[in-house]
Amino acid sequence: GRLPAAAGAGEEVPVEGGPPDHSYSLSSGTTSEELLRKLNEQRDIIALLEVKMKEMKGSIRRLRLAEAQLREEIREKDRLLHAASAGTRKRHGL
Repeated sequence: GRLPAAAGAGEEVPVEGGPPDHSYSLSSGTTSEELLRKLNEQRDIIALLEVKMKEMKGSIRRLRLAEAQLREEIREKDRLLHAASAGTRKRHGL
């Protein structure tokens, strides 16, 4: 959601900021309108990151399920292979 303007448009709000070469840093003459715009941009970014995190968690969950299924298939094939090789050894008197 968007925040209502705390001060009139164009009114300056003194804010200490970081280096001016970063888009997220603020100068001491930043207006309340600019602050709100930057805040809302950051909120939008956070919302997108939260969606991506949920998607990644779903992907991780699916990958773990697939891994468990593959491990089970390997165990079953190993068991069959072991049983078949044991039967072959018995038939050949090994």
